[in-house]
Amino acid sequence: MSATGVALPAGERLPEPESTGRTRSPRSLLRSLADLLRTPGLALSLLWVGLVIVAAVAPSLFAPGDPLAVDTVARLRPPSPGHPFGTDRLGRDLFDEMVHGTGRTLPAAALATVIGLSAGSLLGLLAGFLRGVSDLVIMRLVDVLLSIPGLLLALMLVSVLGKGNALDVGIAIGVAAIASTARVMRAEVLRVSESGFVEAARTGGARWTRVVLRHVLPNSIGPVWVLTLLLFGEAILGVTTLSFLGFGAQPPTPEWGSLVSSGRDFLGSAWWLSILPGVVVALTVLAANRVSRAFDGERTGLR
Repeated sequence: MSATGVALPAGERLPEPESTGRTRSPRSLLRSLADLLRTPGLALSLLWVGLVIVAAVAPSLFAPGDPLAVDTVARLRPPSPGHPFGTDRLGRDLFDEMVHGTGRTLPAAALATVIGLSAGSLLGLLAGFLRGVSDLVIMRLVDVLLSIPGLLLALMLVSVLGKGNALDVGIAIGVAAIASTARVMRAEVLRVSESGFVEAARTGGARWTRVVLRHVLPNSIGPVWVLTLLLFGEAILGVTTLSFLGFGAQPPTPEWGSLVSSGRDFLGSAWWLSILPGVVVALTVLAANRVSRAFDGERTGLR
């Protein structure tokens, strides 16, 4: 007898039910993306994020000059057509330094995002599906991580790893982001695990690994994917903050946080040294958050 009370021939069992998660055709996804791009704020945010990523991959496209070239004659010049961001105390072009510094700040932020999403998703998946003692142990560990402010935890970790390397900063920021991702993933796994199609798959005799990989994980990962750009923006802010405090790449290597820090002694006479790099950091974080919010609205049907 099957779980539904229907007699089945010997040796046969109910076919494993498919996930009831909503699927969308590529044409529908493209149409939704086109609708979203009609929003000027989102279009500008996507353009800005795209330009920043291109600058990180190929900085010479925007700044072909040497960012470390010293020109003492042109020191501390304000923004001008020849120097859009002005020059620093050694006459180096600040725009060139910012563009080339993108190639160090963004990879560190991307590494932090990957660590936070992958490790957090795995912990949340195990806690939500296995439950019991596993859930208790994992979530107590997550609670401990959440009890420590993220920046303080990152400072502790980067002090252990050693300063002077942007990737070490990225690892520290990524570990600090694990707890929040784990909580989101666990909540989604608990919700999906109670769904009828998951219960039917278990009743039909599917192995737990198949239930997790085919039904639970695909239907739980959506909100976590939406967190990607949000965590990326937070990671940029965290990497910049640690670099500002002197834990990132050391001068004269250009990096966003170190550039903001190097100009703080000249705020009265050369405001552009800290203000303009700070504006770039703020715009990048805001643009990433705006894109993340738009995709979350598209997922939930709210704009």
